[in-house]
Amino acid sequence: MPKRTRYLLVDGHNIIFAWPELRKLHERRSSLAREALIKQLRDYQDWTGVRVVIAFDGKAPNISAISDPGDVQIFYSRSGQTADTIIERLASKYAEKFKLMVATSDSMEAETIHACGAQWISPDALRTLMEEARR
Repeated sequence: MPKRTRYLLVDGHNIIFAWPELRKLHERRSSLAREALIKQLRDYQDWTGVRVVIAFDGKAPNISAISDPGDVQIFYSRSGQTADTIIERLASKYAEKFKLMVATSDSMEAETIHACGAQWISPDALRTLMEEARR
């Protein structure tokens, strides 16, 4: 049986507010915190080969996706929708096909993605995972 591709889905703003150094950046300017998180997750993807997808809460009329080939995928939810919705849809659609791990501190979202067959990790566990990959 072929090995399933591994994906890490990240609730972007949730992680930003869970990590003090990113929360501090966000207080200065939200884009700085997003860029710092994206850089760290891009490095993690490069070190491990795990594909990274980041979902942020957005304000546009439609869901937008940003990525270059081989780069992390970034989604912004549409107005009136949260990043949770994007993550839950991705988990329900792809958990059987790919090995999915979702990073969030939202316990309701964790239950939902677990029911879809994806693995949940906390923001602290994500930090540990990234630090271990760096070694």
